[in-house]
Order: sequence, then structure tokens, then C-alpha cells
Amino acid sequence: MKRAIMIDEGDNVATATSEIEAGDEVEIISPSGAIAMRLRALEPIPFGHKVALKDIGSGEEVMKYGERIGVASRPITAGAWVHTHNLESLIQPAPIEGRAP
Repeated sequence: MKRAIMIDEGDNVATATSEIEAGDEVEIISPSGAIAMRLRALEPIPFGHKVALKDIGSGEEVMKYGERIGVASRPITAGAWVHTHNLESLIQPAPIEGRAP
């Protein structure tokens, strides 16, 4: 059984704790350590990447760590890999000292 961790109860994505293959059943571990849900991966999800816990509409907020990290750039189905191909990030890198932003 593959696993992914949900950092906050309000998250709509979880982080894969190992490589996940398409069709794998994934246990989603809640912040308390309990199994919050199970879902089937729709596609390969690399270790450390995000899996959608529910359907997320285009333009809808993507929540991780209990924070808004971006918006879906297209519809995302529960069990799908969430990354730059379907997520517009709101996280901006910190400017490098001595460089203009």
C-alpha cells in the first residue's frame, strides 16, 4: 500500500511518501496519523510530489500546509498528480541579496 501525508485537515492535496504508480491504492495519512481516506492514483506521482485528494476545478485554490499554494490552471481529478502542468504556483522565490527582483 502506498501512502501520502496530509499536513492540514483543510488540504486538498497530500504529499507522496514514495513513488506511486498509476492504479496504486494510496492511503492518505491525516495530521493525527490516522488513515483519512484511500484513493486510486490516476497516473504516476513522484516521491515528494502532490496528489489531489478531491476534484479541483480550474481556478480553484490548491491547499497544502493549510495554506493556499496556488490555483488549478485546469481541472484536476482526485488521484491525479498536482504539479506545474496543472498548478499555477503562488509561492514566489525569495529575492537573492544584491539582485533586483
